[in-house]
Amino acid sequence: MTAKRKIAGRRKATSRVKSPKPLAKRFIGHALPGIKPSELTGRLIVIEGADGSGRSTQIRRLVDWLEASGHATTQVGLKRSNLASEELESAKNGNILNRTTLSLFYATDFADQLENIIIPSLRAGFIVLADRYIHTLMARDMVRGLDADWVKSLYSIAIKPDAVFYLKLPPEKLIQRNFMKNHTLDYWESGMDLGLSLDMFDSFVQYQQLLADKFDEFRRRWGFTTVDAAQSMNELNHELRRKVERVLG
Repeated sequence: MTAKRKIAGRRKATSRVKSPKPLAKRFIGHALPGIKPSELTGRLIVIEGADGSGRSTQIRRLVDWLEASGHATTQVGLKRSNLASEELESAKNGNILNRTTLSLFYATDFADQLENIIIPSLRAGFIVLADRYIHTLMARDMVRGLDADWVKSLYSIAIKPDAVFYLKLPPEKLIQRNFMKNHTLDYWESGMDLGLSLDMFDSFVQYQQLLADKFDEFRRRWGFTTVDAAQSMNELNHELRRKVERVLG
């Protein structure tokens, strides 16, 4: 069953769900052909943050809370498209992708979700929760030395989120959490392809700091919210709930 059919079926089953007051959506660059921003009445809420920041856990808890409150939700994230996710994961496992190929793979994955999940969900009035969005993809590309203007044009089709919450945690704490969860560090999340250091721990710290610096730059440019991810999971969840409630109005 396609994502569009799932949304259509779910919309019938949730005819009494709460609908936030419609807001006019804007694209980062130019609107996609045939898409009227005024029709996208749902909300797009993005949770950004590195692996180990608690991002995915918080999204699951937000979904449970929102749906219990009567809001229909949809989730998206990196490597989740029907078109490219499996091929992207397979290609990454070999640790042989060059930076441009890696960028285009992720851009394809994003574009497929935008067309087939994000836009139909917003049109249906759903709250779309994104487990990372174009900010992570752009930061990764720029840190890897790709031309900033080229990267921006690649994601100019993206819809501007209603809110972006960046869960910030120092690289040293990210290492601890990743080891507690996976007992290892990821090759790509450690930036080993950049040659920053032969030591994976040192490379991880340097790479994550480069990404954090880029996110600080994005925050100043786009005005999204930085949230302290060092607090307990419950405290973090309560803070995010308060912020999401303000977005929903």
